[in-house]
Amino acid sequence: MFRHDPPLGEWFTADASVLGVALVFPLQGPAGIFGPTCELCARLAAERINGAGGVLGRELRLIPVDGGAPPRQIADHVEALVDLGVVQGVTGWHISSVRQALAPRIAHRVPYVYTALYEGGENTAGVFLTSETPRDQLRPAMALLARERRVRRWFVVGNDYVWPRRTARAAQSYARETGGTVAGEVYLPLGTHDFEPTLRRVERSDADAVLMLLVGSDAVRFNRAFAEYGLHARCLRLSTLMDENMLMASGPSATTDLYSTAGFFASLANQDTLDFHGQYARRYGVEAPALGSLGESCYEGVLLLAALLKRAGTLDVGAIGAAAGTVSYEGPRGLLRLRGGHVRQRIYLARADGCDFDVLTELDLHGSRS
Repeated sequence: MFRHDPPLGEWFTADASVLGVALVFPLQGPAGIFGPTCELCARLAAERINGAGGVLGRELRLIPVDGGAPPRQIADHVEALVDLGVVQGVTGWHISSVRQALAPRIAHRVPYVYTALYEGGENTAGVFLTSETPRDQLRPAMALLARERRVRRWFVVGNDYVWPRRTARAAQSYARETGGTVAGEVYLPLGTHDFEPTLRRVERSDADAVLMLLVGSDAVRFNRAFAEYGLHARCLRLSTLMDENMLMASGPSATTDLYSTAGFFASLANQDTLDFHGQYARRYGVEAPALGSLGESCYEGVLLLAALLKRAGTLDVGAIGAAAGTVSYEGPRGLLRLRGGHVRQRIYLARADGCDFDVLTELDLHGSRS
């Protein structure tokens, strides 16, 4: 059994007996609300891998990098770790702006497993994705709500960067497929506190539903403002980025008629999820940050990175890419396989029930692959 990872802040040097992995996750900013869960889930995966002998005969050691810093600063930091030979892989949850800054700098040199849901279309060699995309996550959810809740008019509220804007562009076509429309769009800076002008626009639009493309604490503040404004009585919300930590921070009075879609919910009553709950509770105790899809994705990222390296039998990025089509691994989301650099997985729709999620159904993805 290998030792546990060193604490945050410890300096690392290159070590031939260690396989260093930069874990890029948010320690600040709106996404910082679920950063602690990201770290704990990733460390749990690393301990599982090291307990089984490590990767290529080496101890897998996570090296934390603040994914909430400015994208260029993050890319500089990770590239320096690669230059020094300290890391031989990169994974973690961080926004698409960070991925776009980071991938061109390091993906041709070390494998990069990106775990955040994102806008789709990433095809950089050396980048592998465990994450949901609008085609498989948002499209069937919008179709189901159009059918079951008669949603016709959508209003998009998102942060102002690539993921919300490109997802909203896809949502426009998904709305048209069901005879609906996007009645309005608002994009706000990360860290927004004042949502009243946006809520007035939602009210005037006569929308049936708001598509929330807000990150972390921005979504929390929006939920609270939305409820205080009284819009929850006339307009449902759908988020593709809403985990249990954000739900609890919003509070039960702010989550009425709030839907979320993801590949993992902590309330899923299947054996894979129950086993993961048990591992997490035994390792960190009942007072640990709540499990959710965003933190859990970092567990998936570490498992996939280890599986890629083991299958290729080398650290060479070209060889890893050549072998990727035969890679599979088993984790909290079940047995998963790579196809075209992306993990294919089941996607669920859940509705908020106070501070927890009631998983309503597994979404039908067949219509989303046309």
